[in-house]
Amino acid sequence: QVRLVESGGGLVQAGDSLKLSCTSSGRSSATYAMAWFRQAPGKGRNWVAAITWSRGNTFYADSVKGRFTVSRDIVKNTMELQMNNLGTEDTAVYYCASTAPTRRSLSLATEYRSWGQGTQVTVSS
Repeated sequence: QVRLVESGGGLVQAGDSLKLSCTSSGRSSATYAMAWFRQAPGKGRNWVAAITWSRGNTFYADSVKGRFTVSRDIVKNTMELQMNNLGTEDTAVYYCASTAPTRRSLSLATEYRSWGQGTQVTVSS
């Protein structure tokens, strides 16, 4: 059983930066990729970014491309999301997730078997 814990959320102003972290414990050696999703109030859970665990290949949603950077530390079993130039539209609860090997798109929430509890990011104007 993989346990994921997010941290680093908070209240910032538009244009600010914030870094989220996701720590994995009990990680299965079969983990293929990890990802960040977010859910704004009254909306569905949307994919933000993903990274393959062994090679570190990264993928981003168009809405965050160029502003957000996902990275991972294999030794520390952590994944981070550096968020720059935040806007009010980035306000959401951010979740990290991990998946076993899959041939389907890493943007699909249904592909992820383990989820963290979420961390709130609020961007004020």
